[in-house]
Amino acid sequence: MGHDIARLHHVGHIVEDMTQAISLYERLGFVVPPPSCPAMPRREGAAPEPFGAANTHADFAGSFLELATRVGDGDAGRLPADTHLVPLEAPAEVLPVLVERIGETSANLVRCLDRFQGLHILMFSSPAIDEAAARLTAAGVRHGGVNTVRRATPRGAGIPVETVRYLEIDGDEPGAGPGAVAEGRVGVVADLDPDVQGARRLDHPNGALELVGAVLCVADPEMAAVRQRYEAYLGRSARQEGPAQVFDLDGAALTLVPDSRLATFLPGERPRALPALVACTVVVRDLAATCGLLRRNGLPTRETPSGDVFVPADAALGTAVVFRPAARPTADGSSTARSVRGGRGAGLGA
Repeated sequence: MGHDIARLHHVGHIVEDMTQAISLYERLGFVVPPPSCPAMPRREGAAPEPFGAANTHADFAGSFLELATRVGDGDAGRLPADTHLVPLEAPAEVLPVLVERIGETSANLVRCLDRFQGLHILMFSSPAIDEAAARLTAAGVRHGGVNTVRRATPRGAGIPVETVRYLEIDGDEPGAGPGAVAEGRVGVVADLDPDVQGARRLDHPNGALELVGAVLCVADPEMAAVRQRYEAYLGRSARQEGPAQVFDLDGAALTLVPDSRLATFLPGERPRALPALVACTVVVRDLAATCGLLRRNGLPTRETPSGDVFVPADAALGTAVVFRPAARPTADGSSTARSVRGGRGAGLGA
């Protein structure tokens, strides 16, 4: 029987300055379209102004990397000039609720940035999200139920409006609020629509093909508790890989690393807080070509023990960005494919 949570859907990089973040991701070799942001007039008759939160994606066939920032008074200047403003259009009785929800999202982003700038969102992809919700409830995992929203797209982009179904897992920490656990926002999203996703720009100059990994750094004494928590979330057991615990997904992996051994997995890295999402991994067509692009763009790189290459968090707005080859050379000079549907061995210690 298949799992109701299959793979990684996306990770979210929360940033202070969207213009700076998009520039960084373009230097990393990703195609990043202009961000979208809700807008409404501050007074009757005025032009709509951005507020709440702005976001954009670097898209792949079955996943994406999200960039998000909060937008409050005085923050509009940190948005790119080509930001797509989405005017709030809703019946009068619904509009206050909508504004309140956007305000909650912005408040969550502020809380994340108060911890550190970096990865704070981890969403898993489900082929059967209603079944996943029922399983989580039966396992005693608190969540807000399955929500349905329409994902806005810029006019003229040629991309159909997308219906998104998702749930957010609630934490038990005081003051965390709904949809937040200790490491950030964790949840489940229905699988991306392949027709909608295929209409997006997927040919990244760095050769990135898919999101295949996320690394969660945990205080050593908390490893067992966090592992149990994610076993309940994902409906599967972790395997031991050295000091790490690895959850194998379909073509991806979530790796839990104890704080004391993070530098073994990602040389030179240190967490900004605990627990914290400290890295994400994408698979690329040609690692040598990717490294050449990073060098030309003035970005420092380091190598993991398994031969992956990463841009350290200090140079990437608080998160390490790891690049993994789609194929590795063998001892006889031939190459062994490392599928985008990687499975076992997708952890950084592979």
